[in-house]
Amino acid sequence: MAGGGELGGGKSERRGKKGKRKAKKRLGFRLDMTPLVDITFLLLTFFMLTTSMITPQTMEMNVPPEIDEPVEVKESELLTVRIREDGTLFANMAKDTPEKYTLKTLQKYVTDKNIELKNRCIVVLKSSPSAAYGLVVSVLDVLNAAEPDILQGLKAAGINERKRKFTVSPFDKTEDEERIKGL
Repeated sequence: MAGGGELGGGKSERRGKKGKRKAKKRLGFRLDMTPLVDITFLLLTFFMLTTSMITPQTMEMNVPPEIDEPVEVKESELLTVRIREDGTLFANMAKDTPEKYTLKTLQKYVTDKNIELKNRCIVVLKSSPSAAYGLVVSVLDVLNAAEPDILQGLKAAGINERKRKFTVSPFDKTEDEERIKGL
């Protein structure tokens, strides 16, 4: 057989005379790690600089400054969305009886009322203090998702500019629970 044998310079069989043979001395070698460390740091910095970092997803809410004098609002233009502590959503216009809504039906209701009132609708969000935070965020997302539909409906009605009117109000336990008690 040609070649083969053990790796690492093991003993090989010799043909012919059998005599004493000197063992081959292995040459030692030394690997210089300095260039390898340099390349590693270069690769590390390259990947750090070229990788796009994930930006945190935050919701921006601009809260207007507090005003000492009360703001006059027509009750007929006030749409109230309530979130009860058990996660049930209710909405109503003015003094109408609140009705139950899901997140999908709430978006359509808010859109229709804004278009019906020709952009004069003011949305009030009232949430129970013990309501799930995730549900409140979902309701805010639904209200934001309704904006393109509202804009499209307003443009069809001849209104080109959208002035969004929105407020967050404390959940009045007595008044709000009385209104939605039987529902």
